[in-house]
Amino acid sequence: MTTLEASPINLLQPDFDSDVPAVLLPYQQEWIADKSPLKIGEKSRRIGLTWAEAADAALECASDRSAGGQNCYYLGYNKDMTVEFIQACAMWARAYGLAAEEVEEGIWEDGDKHIQTYIIRFPKSGFRIEALTSRPSNLRGRQGRVILDEAAFHESLDELLKAAIALLIWGGCVRVISTHDGEDNPFNELINEIRAGKRKGTIHRITFREAVEQGLYKRVCIREDIPYDATEEALWVEEVYDFYGSSADEELDVVPSKGGGRWLPHSLLESKKDSTVPVIRFEAPKGWDDFSNVSEEARNAEVLEFFNEHLKPLIEALPKKLKSFYGLDFARKRNACSFWPLVEQQNTKKQIPFLFEMFKVPYKQQEEFLKLIVAILPNFSKGAHDAGGNGGYLAEAMQVIYGERIEAIMLTEAWYRENTPHFKASLEDGDIENMPADQDVIEDHRAFVMVNGVARIPAQGKSNLNNKDRHGDSAIAHLLADYASNHPSAPIEFIPLPSREEIETNPDDYDGWFSDVGCY
Repeated sequence: MTTLEASPINLLQPDFDSDVPAVLLPYQQEWIADKSPLKIGEKSRRIGLTWAEAADAALECASDRSAGGQNCYYLGYNKDMTVEFIQACAMWARAYGLAAEEVEEGIWEDGDKHIQTYIIRFPKSGFRIEALTSRPSNLRGRQGRVILDEAAFHESLDELLKAAIALLIWGGCVRVISTHDGEDNPFNELINEIRAGKRKGTIHRITFREAVEQGLYKRVCIREDIPYDATEEALWVEEVYDFYGSSADEELDVVPSKGGGRWLPHSLLESKKDSTVPVIRFEAPKGWDDFSNVSEEARNAEVLEFFNEHLKPLIEALPKKLKSFYGLDFARKRNACSFWPLVEQQNTKKQIPFLFEMFKVPYKQQEEFLKLIVAILPNFSKGAHDAGGNGGYLAEAMQVIYGERIEAIMLTEAWYRENTPHFKASLEDGDIENMPADQDVIEDHRAFVMVNGVARIPAQGKSNLNNKDRHGDSAIAHLLADYASNHPSAPIEFIPLPSREEIETNPDDYDGWFSDVGCY
Protein backbone atom coordinates (compact mmCIF):
# COMPACT_ATOMS: atom_id res chain seq x y z
CA MET A 1 0.00 0.00 0.00
CA THR A 2 1.34 3.44 -0.91
CA THR A 3 0.56 6.73 0.84
CA LEU A 4 2.00 10.09 -0.22
CA GLU A 5 1.32 13.63 0.98
CA ALA A 6 -0.14 15.78 -1.80
CA SER A 7 -3.17 17.91 -2.61
CA PRO A 8 -5.34 17.04 -5.61
CA ILE A 9 -6.44 20.66 -5.91
CA ASN A 10 -2.87 21.90 -6.18
CA LEU A 11 -2.17 19.38 -8.92
CA LEU A 12 -5.09 20.56 -11.03
CA GLN A 13 -4.63 24.32 -10.67
CA PRO A 14 -1.71 26.57 -11.71
CA ASP A 15 0.89 27.62 -9.18
CA PHE A 16 0.49 31.40 -9.36
CA ASP A 17 3.66 32.01 -7.34
CA SER A 18 5.87 30.30 -9.94
CA ASP A 19 6.12 29.41 -13.60
CA VAL A 20 4.78 25.91 -12.98
CA PRO A 21 1.58 25.39 -15.04
CA ALA A 22 -1.43 23.32 -14.10
CA VAL A 23 -0.96 19.62 -14.69
CA LEU A 24 -4.21 19.48 -16.64
CA LEU A 25 -4.85 21.67 -19.67
CA PRO A 26 -8.05 23.76 -19.86
CA TYR A 27 -10.00 21.25 -21.98
CA GLN A 28 -8.97 18.45 -19.60
CA GLN A 29 -10.12 20.50 -16.61
CA GLU A 30 -13.45 21.23 -18.32
CA TRP A 31 -13.90 17.51 -18.95
CA ILE A 32 -13.38 16.67 -15.27
CA ALA A 33 -15.58 19.54 -14.08
CA ASP A 34 -18.56 18.22 -16.07
CA LYS A 35 -20.45 15.81 -13.79
CA SER A 36 -23.18 14.88 -16.30
CA PRO A 37 -24.34 11.26 -16.00
CA LEU A 38 -23.65 10.69 -19.74
CA LYS A 39 -20.64 12.53 -21.12
CA ILE A 40 -19.11 12.19 -24.60
CA GLY A 41 -15.54 13.06 -25.55
CA GLU A 42 -15.48 13.67 -29.33
CA LYS A 43 -11.77 14.15 -29.76
CA SER A 44 -8.61 14.23 -31.82
CA ARG A 45 -5.94 11.59 -31.48
CA ARG A 46 -3.31 11.86 -28.72
CA ILE A 47 -4.54 14.90 -26.80
CA GLY A 48 -4.62 13.27 -23.36
CA LEU A 49 -8.36 13.15 -22.67
CA THR A 50 -8.22 9.56 -21.37
CA TRP A 51 -5.31 10.62 -19.13
CA ALA A 52 -7.55 13.31 -17.63
CA GLU A 53 -10.33 10.74 -17.21
CA ALA A 54 -7.89 8.58 -15.23
CA ALA A 55 -7.29 11.54 -12.90
CA ASP A 56 -11.01 11.86 -12.19
CA ALA A 57 -11.59 8.11 -11.89
CA ALA A 58 -8.85 7.68 -9.28
CA LEU A 59 -10.24 10.50 -7.16
CA GLU A 60 -13.82 9.21 -7.40
CA CYS A 61 -12.92 5.62 -6.49
CA ALA A 62 -10.93 6.81 -3.48
CA SER A 63 -13.87 8.86 -2.18
CA ASP A 64 -16.46 7.61 0.30
CA ARG A 65 -19.92 6.79 -0.99
CA SER A 66 -21.28 9.91 0.73
CA ALA A 67 -18.84 12.00 -1.33
CA GLY A 68 -19.86 10.37 -4.60
CA GLY A 69 -17.42 7.47 -4.57
CA GLN A 70 -18.19 4.38 -6.65
CA ASN A 71 -16.53 1.58 -8.62
CA CYS A 72 -15.01 2.36 -12.00
CA TYR A 73 -15.11 -0.04 -14.96
CA TYR A 74 -12.80 0.64 -17.88
CA LEU A 75 -13.40 -0.97 -21.29
CA GLY A 76 -10.75 -0.61 -24.01
CA TYR A 77 -10.46 -2.70 -27.15
CA ASN A 78 -6.92 -3.99 -26.59
CA LYS A 79 -4.47 -4.84 -23.83
CA ASP A 80 -2.00 -2.01 -24.45
CA MET A 81 -4.52 0.78 -23.96
CA THR A 82 -5.94 -1.01 -20.91
CA VAL A 83 -2.53 -1.25 -19.27
CA GLU A 84 -1.86 2.41 -20.09
CA PHE A 85 -5.10 3.52 -18.40
CA ILE A 86 -4.54 1.41 -15.29
CA GLN A 87 -1.00 2.73 -14.97
CA ALA A 88 -2.28 6.31 -15.31
CA CYS A 89 -4.84 5.69 -12.54
CA ALA A 90 -2.11 4.28 -10.29
CA MET A 91 0.07 7.31 -11.01
CA TRP A 92 -2.75 9.71 -10.13
CA ALA A 93 -3.50 7.82 -6.91
CA ARG A 94 0.13 8.18 -5.84
CA ALA A 95 0.20 11.85 -6.85
CA TYR A 96 -2.97 12.57 -4.86
CA GLY A 97 -1.52 10.80 -1.82
CA LEU A 98 -4.40 8.31 -1.86
CA ALA A 99 -4.02 4.93 -0.21
CA ALA A 100 -4.26 2.37 -3.00
CA GLU A 101 -3.07 -1.18 -3.32
CA GLU A 102 -0.67 -2.20 -6.05
CA VAL A 103 -2.17 -3.11 -9.41
CA GLU A 104 -3.73 -6.55 -9.13
CA GLU A 105 -3.56 -8.81 -12.18
CA GLY A 106 -5.92 -11.69 -12.80
CA ILE A 107 -7.45 -13.89 -15.48
CA TRP A 108 -10.94 -13.32 -16.85
CA GLU A 109 -12.66 -16.41 -18.25
CA ASP A 110 -14.42 -15.24 -21.41
CA GLY A 111 -15.90 -18.29 -23.09
CA ASP A 112 -12.93 -20.34 -24.24
CA LYS A 113 -10.56 -17.39 -23.86
CA HIS A 114 -8.39 -16.48 -20.87
CA ILE A 115 -8.05 -12.71 -20.76
CA GLN A 116 -5.74 -10.82 -18.43
CA THR A 117 -7.46 -8.25 -16.20
CA TYR A 118 -6.24 -5.43 -13.96
CA ILE A 119 -7.69 -4.02 -10.72
CA ILE A 120 -6.70 -1.18 -8.39
CA ARG A 121 -8.40 -1.35 -4.99
CA PHE A 122 -8.87 1.57 -2.59
CA PRO A 123 -9.17 0.01 0.90
CA LYS A 124 -10.48 3.09 2.71
CA SER A 125 -13.43 3.63 0.36
CA GLY A 126 -13.89 -0.03 -0.57
CA PHE A 127 -14.14 0.85 -4.27
CA ARG A 128 -11.98 -0.30 -7.17
CA ILE A 129 -10.94 0.52 -10.72
CA GLU A 130 -11.35 -2.59 -12.85
CA ALA A 131 -10.58 -3.29 -16.49
CA LEU A 132 -13.21 -5.39 -18.28
CA THR A 133 -13.42 -6.94 -21.72
CA SER A 134 -15.77 -5.14 -24.09
CA ARG A 135 -18.55 -7.73 -24.07
CA PRO A 136 -21.89 -6.12 -23.13
CA SER A 137 -22.70 -8.99 -20.73
CA ASN A 138 -19.71 -8.06 -18.57
CA LEU A 139 -21.60 -5.00 -17.30
CA ARG A 140 -24.59 -6.96 -16.05
CA GLY A 141 -25.12 -6.73 -12.31
CA ARG A 142 -22.53 -3.99 -11.89
CA GLN A 143 -22.94 -0.44 -10.70
CA GLY A 144 -20.67 2.57 -10.92
CA ARG A 145 -18.71 4.58 -13.46
CA VAL A 146 -18.25 3.09 -16.96
CA ILE A 147 -15.52 4.34 -19.28
CA LEU A 148 -15.71 3.30 -22.94
CA ASP A 149 -12.35 4.30 -24.40
CA GLU A 150 -12.03 4.68 -28.20
CA ALA A 151 -15.64 3.57 -28.26
CA ALA A 152 -16.03 3.86 -32.03
CA PHE A 153 -13.62 0.95 -32.48
CA HIS A 154 -15.37 -1.54 -30.20
CA GLU A 155 -17.27 -4.42 -31.73
CA SER A 156 -21.01 -4.48 -30.88
CA LEU A 157 -20.87 -0.85 -29.70
CA ASP A 158 -24.67 -0.54 -29.91
CA GLU A 159 -25.16 -3.33 -27.37
CA LEU A 160 -22.28 -2.10 -25.23
CA LEU A 161 -23.84 1.37 -25.00
CA LYS A 162 -27.19 -0.12 -24.01
CA ALA A 163 -25.56 -2.13 -21.22
CA ALA A 164 -23.53 0.86 -20.01
CA ILE A 165 -26.37 3.36 -20.04
CA ALA A 166 -28.48 0.97 -17.93
CA LEU A 167 -26.13 1.81 -15.04
CA LEU A 168 -27.44 5.39 -15.04
CA ILE A 169 -30.71 4.20 -13.49
CA TRP A 170 -29.08 3.67 -10.07
CA GLY A 171 -26.85 6.70 -10.08
CA GLY A 172 -23.91 5.51 -12.16
CA CYS A 173 -22.25 7.53 -14.89
CA VAL A 174 -20.97 6.77 -18.38
CA ARG A 175 -17.97 8.38 -20.08
CA VAL A 176 -17.69 7.68 -23.81
CA ILE A 177 -14.36 8.81 -25.27
CA SER A 178 -13.30 8.32 -28.89
CA THR A 179 -12.01 9.60 -32.17
CA HIS A 180 -14.41 9.11 -35.05
CA ASP A 181 -14.67 6.02 -37.25
CA GLY A 182 -17.15 7.05 -39.93
CA GLU A 183 -20.39 8.94 -39.95
CA ASP A 184 -22.51 5.77 -39.74
CA ASN A 185 -20.70 4.47 -36.66
CA PRO A 186 -22.83 4.09 -33.48
CA PHE A 187 -20.48 6.55 -31.74
CA ASN A 188 -21.35 9.30 -34.22
CA GLU A 189 -25.02 8.33 -34.10
CA LEU A 190 -24.97 8.74 -30.30
CA ILE A 191 -23.45 12.22 -30.70
CA ASN A 192 -26.08 13.20 -33.26
CA GLU A 193 -28.88 12.01 -30.96
CA ILE A 194 -27.59 14.18 -28.12
CA ARG A 195 -27.15 17.21 -30.38
CA ALA A 196 -30.65 16.70 -31.76
CA GLY A 197 -32.08 16.63 -28.24
CA LYS A 198 -33.25 13.03 -28.56
CA ARG A 199 -31.04 11.86 -25.70
CA LYS A 200 -29.71 13.60 -22.60
CA GLY A 201 -25.97 14.03 -22.33
CA THR A 202 -23.11 16.46 -22.86
CA ILE A 203 -20.50 16.55 -25.60
CA HIS A 204 -16.93 17.82 -25.39
CA ARG A 205 -15.49 18.33 -28.87
CA ILE A 206 -11.72 18.92 -28.97
CA THR A 207 -9.76 19.17 -32.22
CA PHE A 208 -6.00 18.84 -32.41
CA ARG A 209 -5.50 22.53 -33.17
CA GLU A 210 -7.70 23.50 -30.21
CA ALA A 211 -5.61 21.28 -27.95
CA VAL A 212 -2.43 22.93 -29.25
CA GLU A 213 -3.90 26.40 -28.64
CA GLN A 214 -4.55 25.36 -25.04
CA GLY A 215 -0.98 24.21 -24.44
CA LEU A 216 -0.56 20.67 -25.80
CA TYR A 217 2.76 21.37 -27.52
CA LYS A 218 4.07 23.14 -24.42
CA ARG A 219 3.36 19.91 -22.51
CA VAL A 220 5.38 18.02 -25.12
CA CYS A 221 8.25 20.45 -24.57
CA ILE A 222 8.12 19.92 -20.80
CA ARG A 223 8.09 16.15 -21.23
CA GLU A 224 10.96 16.21 -23.74
CA ASP A 225 12.87 18.81 -21.68
CA ILE A 226 13.21 21.21 -24.60
CA PRO A 227 12.50 24.98 -24.65
CA TYR A 228 9.21 26.15 -26.13
CA ASP A 229 9.44 27.92 -29.47
CA ALA A 230 6.41 29.12 -31.44
CA THR A 231 8.07 28.43 -34.79
CA GLU A 232 8.90 24.88 -33.74
CA GLU A 233 5.31 24.47 -32.58
CA ALA A 234 3.99 25.41 -36.02
CA LEU A 235 6.38 22.97 -37.69
CA TRP A 236 5.37 20.22 -35.25
CA VAL A 237 1.68 20.74 -36.03
CA GLU A 238 2.42 20.65 -39.76
CA GLU A 239 4.36 17.39 -39.38
CA VAL A 240 1.49 15.79 -37.45
CA TYR A 241 -0.98 16.74 -40.19
CA ASP A 242 1.43 15.49 -42.86
CA PHE A 243 1.61 12.16 -41.07
CA TYR A 244 -2.16 11.68 -41.10
CA GLY A 245 -2.53 12.96 -44.66
CA SER A 246 -6.05 12.47 -46.01
CA SER A 247 -7.11 10.94 -42.67
CA ALA A 248 -6.48 14.22 -40.82
CA ASP A 249 -10.08 15.40 -41.14
CA GLU A 250 -11.29 12.45 -39.11
CA GLU A 251 -8.28 11.71 -36.91
CA LEU A 252 -7.36 15.29 -35.97
CA ASP A 253 -10.16 17.68 -36.97
CA VAL A 254 -12.95 15.48 -35.56
CA VAL A 255 -14.92 15.24 -38.81
CA PRO A 256 -16.35 11.72 -39.32
CA SER A 257 -15.54 10.23 -42.70
CA LYS A 258 -18.32 9.59 -45.19
CA GLY A 259 -19.18 6.27 -46.75
CA GLY A 260 -19.72 4.08 -43.71
CA GLY A 261 -16.40 4.48 -41.92
CA ARG A 262 -13.52 2.08 -41.65
CA TRP A 263 -14.31 -1.30 -43.13
CA LEU A 264 -11.96 -3.41 -41.03
CA PRO A 265 -12.50 -2.87 -37.27
CA HIS A 266 -9.38 -1.88 -35.37
CA SER A 267 -10.12 -4.62 -32.85
CA LEU A 268 -10.06 -7.23 -35.63
CA LEU A 269 -6.69 -6.01 -36.89
CA GLU A 270 -5.29 -5.87 -33.37
CA SER A 271 -6.30 -9.50 -32.82
CA LYS A 272 -4.20 -10.54 -35.85
CA LYS A 273 -0.99 -8.73 -34.85
CA ASP A 274 1.97 -11.10 -34.65
CA SER A 275 5.22 -9.59 -33.40
CA THR A 276 7.20 -12.59 -34.71
CA VAL A 277 6.50 -11.68 -38.35
CA PRO A 278 9.43 -9.64 -39.73
CA VAL A 279 8.84 -6.67 -42.02
CA ILE A 280 11.72 -6.31 -44.47
CA ARG A 281 12.00 -2.99 -46.30
CA PHE A 282 14.41 -2.06 -49.08
CA GLU A 283 14.82 1.49 -50.36
CA ALA A 284 16.80 2.07 -53.53
CA PRO A 285 20.18 3.64 -52.70
CA LYS A 286 20.82 7.18 -53.88
CA GLY A 287 21.97 7.26 -57.47
CA TRP A 288 20.07 4.19 -58.64
CA ASP A 289 17.92 6.34 -60.91
CA ASP A 290 21.04 7.63 -62.63
CA PHE A 291 21.17 4.78 -65.11
CA SER A 292 24.22 6.20 -66.88
CA ASN A 293 26.40 5.95 -63.77
CA VAL A 294 25.07 2.81 -62.04
CA SER A 295 25.12 -0.30 -64.19
CA GLU A 296 22.44 -2.96 -64.29
CA GLU A 297 24.98 -5.46 -63.00
CA ALA A 298 25.84 -3.27 -60.00
CA ARG A 299 22.18 -2.82 -59.06
CA ASN A 300 21.49 -6.54 -59.43
CA ALA A 301 24.51 -7.34 -57.28
CA GLU A 302 23.08 -5.21 -54.46
CA VAL A 303 19.70 -6.91 -54.89
CA LEU A 304 21.30 -10.33 -54.60
CA GLU A 305 23.32 -9.31 -51.55
CA PHE A 306 20.22 -7.95 -49.79
CA PHE A 307 18.20 -11.02 -50.75
CA ASN A 308 20.83 -13.44 -49.45
CA GLU A 309 21.17 -11.60 -46.16
CA HIS A 310 17.57 -10.67 -45.31
CA LEU A 311 15.10 -12.76 -47.33
CA LYS A 312 16.64 -16.09 -48.30
CA PRO A 313 17.07 -17.35 -44.69
CA LEU A 314 13.40 -16.59 -43.94
CA ILE A 315 12.15 -18.49 -46.99
CA GLU A 316 14.48 -21.45 -46.56
CA ALA A 317 13.22 -21.85 -42.98
CA LEU A 318 9.65 -22.49 -44.21
CA PRO A 319 8.33 -26.08 -44.20
CA LYS A 320 8.91 -27.62 -47.63
CA LYS A 321 5.60 -29.48 -47.87
CA LEU A 322 3.30 -26.47 -47.48
CA LYS A 323 1.75 -24.49 -50.34
CA SER A 324 2.61 -20.84 -50.82
CA PHE A 325 0.87 -17.90 -52.48
CA TYR A 326 1.48 -14.18 -52.74
CA GLY A 327 -0.11 -10.85 -53.54
CA LEU A 328 1.79 -7.84 -54.87
CA ASP A 329 0.73 -4.19 -54.87
CA PHE A 330 2.92 -2.39 -57.39
CA ALA A 331 4.61 1.01 -56.91
CA ARG A 332 7.66 2.67 -58.41
CA LYS A 333 8.24 6.33 -57.50
CA ARG A 334 5.67 6.82 -54.75
CA ASN A 335 4.16 4.50 -52.15
CA ALA A 336 5.45 1.04 -51.29
CA CYS A 337 5.65 -1.97 -53.59
CA SER A 338 4.36 -4.56 -51.12
CA PHE A 339 4.92 -8.32 -51.45
CA TRP A 340 2.62 -10.30 -49.11
CA PRO A 341 3.30 -14.08 -49.06
CA LEU A 342 0.87 -16.56 -47.53
CA VAL A 343 1.69 -20.12 -46.51
CA GLU A 344 -1.14 -22.63 -46.14
CA GLN A 345 -0.70 -24.67 -42.97
CA GLN A 346 -1.59 -28.34 -42.55
CA ASN A 347 -4.93 -27.27 -41.03
CA THR A 348 -5.59 -25.09 -44.15
CA LYS A 349 -5.19 -21.84 -42.18
CA LYS A 350 -3.00 -19.20 -43.85
CA GLN A 351 -0.08 -17.37 -42.25
CA ILE A 352 2.26 -14.65 -43.46
CA PRO A 353 5.90 -15.60 -42.78
CA PHE A 354 7.30 -12.13 -43.61
CA LEU A 355 6.37 -8.93 -45.43
CA PHE A 356 8.69 -7.42 -48.03
CA GLU A 357 8.36 -3.84 -49.26
CA MET A 358 10.36 -1.93 -51.87
CA PHE A 359 10.63 1.84 -52.20
CA LYS A 360 11.74 3.69 -55.35
CA VAL A 361 13.21 0.52 -56.84
CA PRO A 362 13.61 0.41 -60.67
CA TYR A 363 11.43 -2.05 -62.60
CA LYS A 364 14.26 -4.42 -63.45
CA GLN A 365 15.40 -4.69 -59.85
CA GLN A 366 11.84 -5.28 -58.64
CA GLU A 367 11.69 -8.07 -61.20
CA GLU A 368 15.02 -9.41 -59.94
CA PHE A 369 13.81 -9.45 -56.33
CA LEU A 370 10.62 -11.28 -57.30
CA LYS A 371 12.43 -13.91 -59.34
CA LEU A 372 14.79 -14.65 -56.45
CA ILE A 373 11.97 -14.86 -53.89
CA VAL A 374 9.40 -16.86 -55.82
CA ALA A 375 12.00 -19.34 -57.10
CA ILE A 376 12.47 -20.74 -53.58
CA LEU A 377 8.97 -20.36 -52.13
CA PRO A 378 7.75 -23.83 -51.08
CA ASN A 379 5.26 -25.38 -53.51
CA PHE A 380 4.45 -22.03 -55.08
CA SER A 381 0.84 -22.20 -56.29
CA LYS A 382 -0.41 -18.73 -57.23
CA GLY A 383 0.59 -15.07 -57.32
CA ALA A 384 -1.82 -12.18 -57.86
CA HIS A 385 -0.46 -8.84 -59.10
CA ASP A 386 -1.94 -5.37 -59.12
CA ALA A 387 -1.63 -4.80 -62.86
CA GLY A 388 -2.84 -1.21 -62.95
CA GLY A 389 -0.55 1.32 -64.62
CA ASN A 390 3.01 0.04 -64.88
CA GLY A 391 2.20 -2.90 -62.61
CA GLY A 392 1.33 -4.84 -65.74
CA TYR A 393 5.01 -5.00 -66.67
CA LEU A 394 5.99 -6.85 -63.50
CA ALA A 395 3.03 -9.21 -63.82
CA GLU A 396 4.00 -10.07 -67.40
CA ALA A 397 7.63 -10.64 -66.45
CA MET A 398 6.54 -13.21 -63.87
CA GLN A 399 3.99 -14.77 -66.24
CA VAL A 400 6.83 -15.53 -68.68
CA ILE A 401 8.32 -17.80 -66.00
CA TYR A 402 5.26 -19.13 -64.15
CA GLY A 403 2.49 -18.93 -66.73
CA GLU A 404 -1.02 -19.31 -65.34
CA ARG A 405 0.26 -19.33 -61.79
CA ILE A 406 0.58 -15.54 -62.08
CA GLU A 407 -2.64 -13.56 -62.50
CA ALA A 408 -2.71 -9.88 -63.46
CA ILE A 409 -5.56 -8.12 -61.64
CA MET A 410 -7.19 -4.82 -62.57
CA LEU A 411 -8.54 -3.42 -59.30
CA THR A 412 -11.96 -2.32 -60.53
CA GLU A 413 -15.03 -1.69 -58.42
CA ALA A 414 -16.49 -4.96 -59.71
CA TRP A 415 -13.36 -6.86 -58.62
CA TYR A 416 -13.47 -5.31 -55.15
CA ARG A 417 -17.17 -6.16 -54.89
CA GLU A 418 -16.50 -9.81 -55.70
CA ASN A 419 -13.43 -10.36 -53.54
CA THR A 420 -13.38 -8.10 -50.47
CA PRO A 421 -16.18 -10.02 -48.67
CA HIS A 422 -14.09 -13.22 -48.74
CA PHE A 423 -11.05 -11.30 -47.48
CA LYS A 424 -12.91 -9.88 -44.48
CA ALA A 425 -14.52 -13.24 -43.72
CA SER A 426 -11.08 -14.90 -43.81
CA LEU A 427 -9.86 -12.44 -41.18
CA GLU A 428 -12.96 -12.77 -39.02
CA ASP A 429 -13.18 -16.57 -39.21
CA GLY A 430 -9.49 -17.12 -38.54
CA ASP A 431 -8.73 -18.54 -41.98
CA ILE A 432 -6.05 -15.84 -42.09
CA GLU A 433 -4.28 -16.24 -38.77
CA ASN A 434 -1.81 -13.38 -38.50
CA MET A 435 -0.33 -10.17 -39.83
CA PRO A 436 2.75 -8.15 -38.87
CA ALA A 437 2.60 -6.02 -35.72
CA ASP A 438 3.58 -2.94 -37.71
CA GLN A 439 1.93 0.48 -37.52
CA ASP A 440 2.15 1.15 -41.26
CA VAL A 441 0.56 -2.22 -41.99
CA ILE A 442 -2.30 -1.57 -39.55
CA GLU A 443 -2.92 1.89 -40.99
CA ASP A 444 -2.87 0.49 -44.54
CA HIS A 445 -5.63 -1.95 -43.60
CA ARG A 446 -7.57 0.79 -41.85
CA ALA A 447 -7.57 2.72 -45.14
CA PHE A 448 -10.34 0.45 -46.49
CA VAL A 449 -13.67 2.30 -46.50
CA MET A 450 -17.08 1.66 -47.98
CA VAL A 451 -17.57 3.56 -51.25
CA ASN A 452 -20.93 3.09 -52.98
CA GLY A 453 -21.47 -0.01 -50.89
CA VAL A 454 -18.12 -1.54 -51.89
CA ALA A 455 -15.06 -1.85 -49.65
CA ARG A 456 -12.00 -0.33 -51.29
CA ILE A 457 -9.01 1.97 -50.81
CA PRO A 458 -10.02 5.56 -51.73
CA ALA A 459 -8.11 7.49 -54.37
CA GLN A 460 -6.23 9.81 -52.00
CA GLY A 461 -3.10 8.60 -50.22
CA LYS A 462 -1.41 9.40 -46.93
CA SER A 463 2.08 9.47 -45.46
CA ASN A 464 3.70 7.33 -42.83
CA LEU A 465 6.06 8.28 -40.03
CA ASN A 466 9.13 7.90 -42.26
CA ASN A 467 7.71 10.35 -44.82
CA LYS A 468 7.26 7.57 -47.37
CA ASP A 469 3.93 7.98 -49.12
CA ARG A 470 1.59 5.07 -48.64
CA HIS A 471 -1.75 4.29 -50.17
CA GLY A 472 -3.02 1.20 -48.41
CA ASP A 473 -0.18 -0.70 -50.09
CA SER A 474 0.24 -3.68 -47.78
CA ALA A 475 -3.55 -4.02 -47.43
CA ILE A 476 -3.96 -4.35 -51.21
CA ALA A 477 -1.14 -6.90 -51.31
CA HIS A 478 -2.84 -8.82 -48.49
CA LEU A 479 -6.18 -8.76 -50.32
CA LEU A 480 -4.49 -10.04 -53.49
CA ALA A 481 -2.72 -12.78 -51.52
CA ASP A 482 -6.05 -13.92 -50.11
CA TYR A 483 -7.46 -13.95 -53.64
CA ALA A 484 -4.49 -16.01 -54.86
CA SER A 485 -4.91 -18.55 -52.06
CA ASN A 486 -8.61 -18.83 -52.89
CA HIS A 487 -7.97 -19.29 -56.64
CA PRO A 488 -4.99 -21.64 -56.90
CA SER A 489 -3.83 -22.71 -60.34
CA ALA A 490 -4.18 -26.37 -61.30
CA PRO A 491 -0.99 -28.40 -60.86
CA ILE A 492 0.90 -29.09 -64.09
CA GLU A 493 1.42 -32.74 -64.98
CA PHE A 494 5.00 -33.37 -66.19
CA ILE A 495 7.82 -35.89 -66.21
CA PRO A 496 10.88 -34.46 -64.46
CA LEU A 497 14.09 -34.44 -66.46
CA PRO A 498 16.59 -36.95 -65.04
CA SER A 499 20.00 -35.75 -64.02
CA ARG A 500 23.04 -36.57 -66.18
CA GLU A 501 24.36 -38.77 -63.36
CA GLU A 502 21.07 -40.72 -63.25
CA ILE A 503 21.19 -41.36 -67.02
CA GLU A 504 24.82 -42.45 -66.96
CA THR A 505 24.22 -44.77 -63.99
CA ASN A 506 21.09 -46.41 -65.48
CA PRO A 507 21.44 -46.05 -69.28
CA ASP A 508 18.94 -48.83 -70.06
CA ASP A 509 16.16 -46.92 -68.28
CA TYR A 510 16.68 -43.89 -70.51
CA ASP A 511 17.37 -45.48 -73.89
CA GLY A 512 16.74 -42.95 -76.64
CA TRP A 513 16.65 -39.85 -74.42
CA PHE A 514 19.76 -38.36 -75.97
CA SER A 515 18.58 -38.81 -79.57
CA ASP A 516 14.79 -38.60 -79.19
CA VAL A 517 14.33 -36.08 -76.39
CA GLY A 518 17.54 -34.18 -76.84
CA CYS A 519 18.40 -33.69 -73.18
CA TYR A 520 21.94 -32.49 -72.45
